Amino acid sequence: MRPTAAFLDLVKSIDSGNASRVVSELAAILAGGIAPALRAKLIVQHLETLAFRLEGCDLFLEAAQVFNLVATVDAENSERWRAAAVTVGLQSLCERRRFGEAAAFVAALRQDGGSDSKIAHGVEILMRLAWHYECRYQTEASVQCYRLAHELSGGGHGISTVDGHSLGSKIRAIRILQMGLLAEESLHAEAATLHEQTRGLLGLEPARIYDILSAREAATDGGGVYHEVRPGRWIQEPEIRFLDGPVTLISRVGSLDAPPQYVALFRDCLAFPRSNVVLQGDRLIYDLAAHPHSSTFDIRDGVNPDQIMVAVYGSGRALVVAPPEVRPIEAGLMMFGLQSRNYGHWLLEFAGRMLCFNDPACPAGFPICIDDDMPETHRQIIELLDERDRPVLPLPAVPVRVGDLGIAPAPTLLPFDTRSGHPVYDAVWPRDVLGDLRSKVLGRLGERGVDLRRRGRRIVLSRRGFVQRQLLNEAEIVGVLQLHGFEVVHPETLTFAEQIATYHAADIVVGSASSALTNCIFCRPGAKVVALIHESLSFNFRGYTSMIESSGADLLFVRGTTQHGEAVHPFHANYTVTPEKVLRAIEEVCRA
Repeated sequence: MRPTAAFLDLVKSIDSGNASRVVSELAAILAGGIAPALRAKLIVQHLETLAFRLEGCDLFLEAAQVFNLVATVDAENSERWRAAAVTVGLQSLCERRRFGEAAAFVAALRQDGGSDSKIAHGVEILMRLAWHYECRYQTEASVQCYRLAHELSGGGHGISTVDGHSLGSKIRAIRILQMGLLAEESLHAEAATLHEQTRGLLGLEPARIYDILSAREAATDGGGVYHEVRPGRWIQEPEIRFLDGPVTLISRVGSLDAPPQYVALFRDCLAFPRSNVVLQGDRLIYDLAAHPHSSTFDIRDGVNPDQIMVAVYGSGRALVVAPPEVRPIEAGLMMFGLQSRNYGHWLLEFAGRMLCFNDPACPAGFPICIDDDMPETHRQIIELLDERDRPVLPLPAVPVRVGDLGIAPAPTLLPFDTRSGHPVYDAVWPRDVLGDLRSKVLGRLGERGVDLRRRGRRIVLSRRGFVQRQLLNEAEIVGVLQLHGFEVVHPETLTFAEQIATYHAADIVVGSASSALTNCIFCRPGAKVVALIHESLSFNFRGYTSMIESSGADLLFVRGTTQHGEAVHPFHANYTVTPEKVLRAIEEVCRA
């Protein structure tokens, strides 16, 4: 027996102009029953052929509807046909960048109460396509697929991308990348429009555009008061020593113009804990973003997991998305900021600001504002350095509206990273600021009865508790060094005072080039430091040398063998060093 004439006539008559109507009529016929003798197998064959025809004509939504009709006839294989409907309706549309139609398909699928299997299959398709586009730098196609997956899944709960991010954070990260590229081309309004397309999904506020000014420019422009504590001056590029002789570095030497040290006061500011951004009216106050070299820097304000704002920079202006919740405080000194939790960044970038806040030009009654997630050692440093007995105010990840805000700079220009296509920026630290910081800390500890007279210790710093830049054969190195009178030190287990006393008493320090070596600014003059590191020639060797040798210590680098194949920044690659190299380095520094 053959299908009824009406059914076949409809199948034969379909074209691009009437496809939607004809599919609806076919659905009505099947819903009403067409002939008892009509065999389901023939219906399936005709409908499957029809679906392929429609797909070949780029009528993907209609093809999806036909596959759903097949599912009603072939109950035994219904899941297969429903999956085919989702595939042709989502994958085909997204592959052809017809995201508007794909969004309508997703909305219809959710409105019709699509089965869990259909929704799961659709999400799987979208996530696979999104990752495919992301890996090929097709950012808009990628974010559209991630957005559709977020919508289809009802919010993306429990769904992770291939690289382990939530859907919301992935969409946000790609949008920031896109907005940044537009901002670099002075297309700030276009960047704001792009943000508008997905801000509802991410629960974000609209973006506003701000002019970027340094603290000095903002104060000179009438927005605040600027007092110079230490003028700008020339600093010397350090001489770097390697165990196996000189090498040609591929990093770019940092500026040898040490920036002025200052304290600046601004009225009515919006600031963001865990971020360096300060907003005052329609201006963004941020020395790094205002620097002439800022176009080569990767300026970030979203590296922390609980970051509370979004900012992109370019062409002297910034685009900022600030949350609506704001905590008011009367006054404060800004000791919070990007990477403040990291010990090395804290000691080098933040602690020296207290020298400026101790200046008579800075009001004595302002509390010291810090990020509330910082370790206790950070507070201990503040307590040592503060000469005014100021209160410390920990700030949660909520924007603060500050009536009077005091700002001081980092000792040198230190970008988060360098943009692709530019050599790594190797910051050079000024000896005078770090020297004053060292003297202040040692003096205050001495006043508190800490014994700084001991010397002659040999210490090896352990990094076994960290996942990045690991010395993979640390246990082997430690075992060998213990035979030569070295003791193992885990700095993170000590108070700040105990750390300083330990480093100050050491004649020789051996350790991985990491935050733990930062304390070497408190070594005695003439102490020997052996820094172990991977092979990368773009590493910040000048930064470590200028920082450590500000104490008068001598530094020697030992480059090991990098563990390749890791999905990490080259700075943070794991590595090994042979015990023979380490012992040879100790012999060399002892001869010097």
